[in-house]
Amino acid sequence: MRPFAAIRRFRFSLPQRIAAGLLVLFLAQGFWLTSRQTLTDRDYQYARCGREMWERPSPLTGYYTSCGNIHDGVLAYRLAGLPLTLNLAYERFADNFRKPEDKVVQTLDTAASTWELRHQMTHILLLLRLPFLGAGLVLGAGIWWVTRRMFGNLGGYTALALYVFSPDVLRASISPNPEILTALATFAAVYTCIGVAHDMQGPRRKWRPRILLLTACFGAVAASHIAALGLVFGLGLAFMLYIAEGRRSQILPVLLLSTVGAFVLLFAGYGFSPDAFSYVFRSDAAHLAFSLEPARHFFSTFSNAGLTIATIAALLLYIALKRTIYFGNTAPLLAALVLGVLITVGVPGTPLLWALPFVFSFIAGVFADTYDNPRGRIAIAAAGSIVLLQAVFCLLALPGLL
Repeated sequence: MRPFAAIRRFRFSLPQRIAAGLLVLFLAQGFWLTSRQTLTDRDYQYARCGREMWERPSPLTGYYTSCGNIHDGVLAYRLAGLPLTLNLAYERFADNFRKPEDKVVQTLDTAASTWELRHQMTHILLLLRLPFLGAGLVLGAGIWWVTRRMFGNLGGYTALALYVFSPDVLRASISPNPEILTALATFAAVYTCIGVAHDMQGPRRKWRPRILLLTACFGAVAASHIAALGLVFGLGLAFMLYIAEGRRSQILPVLLLSTVGAFVLLFAGYGFSPDAFSYVFRSDAAHLAFSLEPARHFFSTFSNAGLTIATIAALLLYIALKRTIYFGNTAPLLAALVLGVLITVGVPGTPLLWALPFVFSFIAGVFADTYDNPRGRIAIAAAGSIVLLQAVFCLLALPGLL
């Protein structure tokens, strides 16, 4: 009965409605951008190879898919192919009730290519992007939930509004790619580590659900971008050691157990194929290097002007005001600094995008501290102006995101 009791306690009051309204704006931008896109070669690759993972092995001997042996980002391929596989299965079933001349899939014995059926099946472009747009929506909801719990309603609104009007997040959410999935999984994993560390101060019976959730988050990180797993492990270990005073000897076993579970989930993502799974270890997908160029480019881009101003203001306030220096603000700052100065060398990747949820959380935390003082109204007005500025620049940049 406990899950139903939790549902009954949920209230869709004013804070939830405001957050939902902001997320609707995010979806509206995503759908608008999607409606103006066309199918690309990259879409073809994700559609074809994603469907192969669900429907049949590769026709090429020795390869997991016709794209080759996928050595990173298997979750992105799986999610891209799933709606298409389900849509094709529905069309095959519906063909049983259609006239012969109206059938979409003429024979059930032929494994037709989604690309070949693109003129017969509707909404392929949207179906291919829905999982990634959905991931962007879930990430926004997660950022709001975390920052609202830590910094109050205004802090949650600040973080979510900056997220909703972030051109880089929108761009990552409207095309098949592992980056938005990695950003979501990384943010969830780090804060789940923090939640587990807090639970370790209580009775053991409360540990199990969080540890299972942590394992799922680690699995999503590994299946999205294997390079991010080591980063999440390191950040999680550092934060848990700080929080779980008196239980520190049990932190490493918990993280190792979750990591082993993550590799089991990753193995499942490869259909339990040992040969395909082995390419995760035979490639250099986890190879990372340091570079400030992505951060320099991001913060000097005109469409990110509001975010740049907000980040600089938050850093200055964090340094100047003692009340802002505590774990709730420092943890996302450290995570953002670690992720923001890295680049992937072995495979394409955007660690700066993985860092953005932590940047929004840091800004929200510092700004929330300035809201709660005698000059709070001035601080709220200033933050609102920055958010409005970012919204305007983002909306002006929308056509350029295609």
